[in-house]
Amino acid sequence: MNKSLIAVSALGLIMAGLAGVASADVSKAPTKKITVFYPGSSGMEWIQKGLEHSGAKGVKKGEACIACHVDEKTGNEESADIGKKIVSGGMSKDIALEPTPIKGKPGSIPVTVQASHDDGNIYLRFSWKDTGFNSGKKMDADNPIKVGVMLEEAGKVEHDTVGGCWATCHTDVRTMPGVKDDKKTKYIKDGNLAAGKFYDLIQFRSGKGQKPVDGYIADKRVMEGGKALTDAKGELKGGIWTVTFTRKLSGGEGDVKLEPGKLYNFGFAIHDDHTAGRYHYVSLGYTLGLDNAKANINVMKQ
Repeated sequence: MNKSLIAVSALGLIMAGLAGVASADVSKAPTKKITVFYPGSSGMEWIQKGLEHSGAKGVKKGEACIACHVDEKTGNEESADIGKKIVSGGMSKDIALEPTPIKGKPGSIPVTVQASHDDGNIYLRFSWKDTGFNSGKKMDADNPIKVGVMLEEAGKVEHDTVGGCWATCHTDVRTMPGVKDDKKTKYIKDGNLAAGKFYDLIQFRSGKGQKPVDGYIADKRVMEGGKALTDAKGELKGGIWTVTFTRKLSGGEGDVKLEPGKLYNFGFAIHDDHTAGRYHYVSLGYTLGLDNAKANINVMKQ
């Protein structure tokens, strides 16, 4: 074989390899149903209050919220019931977790989650039926829909294995009832990038011309600086929203490195109806792992 043919053959192999990476189809990955629900003002401090939250004792012991609220064998969840109670104004007549209810807002959204990976990327896909709800109030006029994902290496952050992103949600941050500081964002107790005490944060924004977010949450929330997110796209088609993230397995500052054999804490949130701040839907905390059967979400290689 002459040199030119060898060069063409080598180029063909390289292109075929690249095409294989690019063609990884997360829509063919196994599905997991997760219900995101309206949390109101139930910050990390609230879920540790035994007089109001019956699971407070378990939380303090380090038991995961899904241990009580989700049956992983049957798939049954209490999330929809919890969200319905909270969005209406409270859990009971004595416990008000939403002092300013948005009339008619659904309490929860069932979401189909899919995940896969190849040698360089992880692909996350979220799909759900559009609620059609329109309150007429545009807290975020630019974005009808936002989808945020948080990742953290298990064991780094206090309460990380309990409620996932609840470790970043506190009753003294802005938009919480009675808080006058409009600058205090989500944070982690003793949050520190250098010490690995942070949550990786990526977010899709549906508004025209709106760039996706690649940041982190440590001592405060930072909505930029990450280098792992390569694509975030979404569409509403046939009444179904589909949002897909393509993220490198490793990145830079504030990017959690994903490696086989490790467990990561995973949670996601959906802002619909132009909402902002705490007026969103959130998942409970789950674990995620690459080709790891012990994880709640086992991300299989394609």
